[in-house]
Formats: sequence, structure tokens, C-alpha cells
Amino acid sequence: MRGAIRLVAWCLAIALVVLPVVGVLRGWFAADRWPVTQLTVQAEFKHVSADQIRAAVLPRLGHGFFALDLDAVQQAVAALPWVESVEARKRWPDTLILRIYERQPFARWNGTRLISRQGVLFDGGKDAATAPLPDLHGPDAQMPEVVGFYADALKAVAGTPLKVAGVALSERGSWSLATASGAQIVLGDRAQAGKRLRRFLDVYPQVMAGHGAAFAYADLRYTNGFAVRWPDAAVPAAGTPRT
Repeated sequence: MRGAIRLVAWCLAIALVVLPVVGVLRGWFAADRWPVTQLTVQAEFKHVSADQIRAAVLPRLGHGFFALDLDAVQQAVAALPWVESVEARKRWPDTLILRIYERQPFARWNGTRLISRQGVLFDGGKDAATAPLPDLHGPDAQMPEVVGFYADALKAVAGTPLKVAGVALSERGSWSLATASGAQIVLGDRAQAGKRLRRFLDVYPQVMAGHGAAFAYADLRYTNGFAVRWPDAAVPAAGTPRT
């Protein structure tokens, strides 16, 4: 009986010593002591601003060093559109350190959003419209398929004068390409698109023979051929003498 009482007493004594220490470390007690006053950001980024980071972090710095919730900080910073991932840690006695990795855009999606190299669709803000990226269009649910078709198109035109600037998939399932010169190539359904493009590329040098300017439009949805439209002749401005 005395042994049991002695064991209980020892457990209570240890708890009275350990509990305050654990409580401080976990932020249960003295949550406002040793406030975090320094923020160090380790990153190389172009689109994430210091103001955005401060705005995300500051509301979560109202507690002391041990009470600071690193998971909440990471989630707040990771919610910024251009942030791919973030690591947060504390350095005694008053510093929060963030390591931020910025998204690397791969393509523009439907003119207003961006696709990262990890395949994540995100809002790129004003940079989405001006970034020198390929333009991909299609239903959101079929974004991976559009990206795959774009990759296939790049392989198909490799080594030819044609440069693919974008790919579009219509609601009806029709594919088309946009070239760097501004031309549009209509391919039709996916089952025939690759075959039609290869057929067009096989005779492309002959198609361009005798034409100084690039074509404006090509419809490849014909069984045994295709239709090509050339740019309209320039119309002289008013008052300009004709020759």
C-alpha cells in the first residue's frame, strides 16, 4: 500500500515539474511571452510580393514564440496564387523563417489563368494575360488532355518551319492549333487530328511554294485534302496613290 502511495506521489511530483515546461513549449501557458518580431524569407521569386507575404503572416503573429502555429502560417502563405509550396520554422528567440517556392508557369489557360509545371491550374492575376506562354483553351475538366495534345503537336512540327503557339479544344470536341504567325489550323476530332496534321506537314513545303507570306487559315477536315486561305491583300489607306 505504501509503495503505491509513494508511486503516485512521484508521478504527481514529476507532472508538476513537466507540465509547466510542456505547457510553455506547446503554447498552453504564457502564450504572449517571447513574441516573434522578426520575419526572414528565403526565396527567389518574381511574382510573389513581400506585401503579400506580410499580409498572410502578420495576423498569425499575435502569439509568443512557442504558441506560434507553424501549420497555420504555412497554410496562409501557401494560399497565395503564385506559391507552389512553403516551409516554416522558428529560430529562438524571436524569428520566423519561411522558405517559399514559387510556381513555374507552363502555359496560359483560357486566356485568364495559368497552368504550373506541376499541372496545377491557378490565377496568375495580371501576369496571366501578358506572360509569353503558349495559349491553351478548352473545358477545365479536359485540361490534362489539352496539355497532352499540345505536347504531341510540338513533337509533330519539330524540324518544320511551323511553330505551335497554342491549342484549343471546342465544346464539341474539335481540335485546332494556333501558330506563332497567327494562323489557325483546324484538325477536327482527336481520332483523326494527328493523322491529318502529319499529312499536312508532308506537303507543307509544296503548299508554301510561291507564297511569300504565311497562310492565315487551314482546314484539314477533308477526306483527301485540305483547304488553305491566304491573307487578304493589303488595302491602301485613304489618300494613298495606287500603283
